[in-house]
Amino acid sequence: MRTMARQALGAYGEGLAARTLSETGMVVLDRNWRCDAGEIDLVLRDGNTLVICEVKTRTSDEFGSPLEAVDATKLARLRRLGARWVTEHGIRPDDIRIDLVGIVRPRRGPAVIDHVPGVG
Repeated sequence: MRTMARQALGAYGEGLAARTLSETGMVVLDRNWRCDAGEIDLVLRDGNTLVICEVKTRTSDEFGSPLEAVDATKLARLRRLGARWVTEHGIRPDDIRIDLVGIVRPRRGPAVIDHVPGVG
């Protein structure tokens, strides 16, 4: 897929994930936060818990679920990035968790959203 099309698909998925999680009562604190160590797609607050959320969006699940793209190395990076975000923002949450949101956006029909809380 062309780079611009991939970026558009990713932006669509992150926006859909932010809206969907907000509807469940979470509060979006940051989107696409970057530092020299990487990027966090979404940072949210769920009650007293800070949520670091990775969003993966695909046009099909032909090659597996979007969530299968998140491996142990990526989870470790998200943990490090979450700690850095907390430090840089001077926040002391009661708890921090990592959530995954997988979105399949087919050419026709509605997107399918899979939210998996607390993966790491």
